[in-house]
Amino acid sequence: MLKRLSIITMAALLTSQSSFAVESDLYLGFQYPGKAQNAISITFDDARHSQVDIGTAILNKHQAKATFYVSPFNAKERLTKWQDAVKSGHEIGNHTSSHVCTGNFEWLRKQNLSLEETTLAWLENDILSAQAYIKEQLGVTPRAFAYPCGNTFVGRGVNTKSYVPIIAKHFDSGRTWLDESANNPNFTDFAQLTGLRIDGLSFAEIITMLEQLRENNAWLILAGHEIGKGDQYTTDAKVLEQLLVYLQDPDNGYWLDTVSNVGDYVKTQREK
Repeated sequence: MLKRLSIITMAALLTSQSSFAVESDLYLGFQYPGKAQNAISITFDDARHSQVDIGTAILNKHQAKATFYVSPFNAKERLTKWQDAVKSGHEIGNHTSSHVCTGNFEWLRKQNLSLEETTLAWLENDILSAQAYIKEQLGVTPRAFAYPCGNTFVGRGVNTKSYVPIIAKHFDSGRTWLDESANNPNFTDFAQLTGLRIDGLSFAEIITMLEQLRENNAWLILAGHEIGKGDQYTTDAKVLEQLLVYLQDPDNGYWLDTVSNVGDYVKTQREK
């Protein structure tokens, strides 16, 4: 009798799991402006000088808007150019004041900085300090945030804490880095949007990556640093121009806009 009950229970469990799998695989689709298949945002971190020395001119030439996640210590050295970027319609996001990542980066250790040795309170103050600087100097209040180095924690071991809730509290979105997936518009957590590296990649390599991640009307967020001649932390200027031409061709099925503009649209559609 016991054996028969266990078989029945197991059959019920398998049926339940099968039903869940079928339901999970259902995808109702997601519609973007212009009947685009996918949304895409181009982002750059750190407020590096090449972004406004080289990058904004390329973007403006193609009437494309990017999201720049700014740290004040870099922005202040090109302040007039960053003010011009705002006037051109580019989005300014927050990237903290101190750019603190894991202390495994030696350049941070030399400054006695690391996420392992800080607190949520200290980090929140650092983020709000950047927010105040950007509002005062650039005249905008950032709605988007990017986690420096893609790290989302403070502390060590059993005392580790996530600072994602702080970002969800103060911003409409938070973007990570070096991810392996795009954002499913019906599922993604806006406080942990995925970011796809484009630094050091050729045009062909970027297009291959995009094609591999387009399923389910994904929102793809590209993330770079320097703009110029390609290396590990540089998006090649010629590649950026090729990419803009490709993404703005309606035949390729992309809707290109800033992180906050796409985020607003996705949230509105999810609420319907």
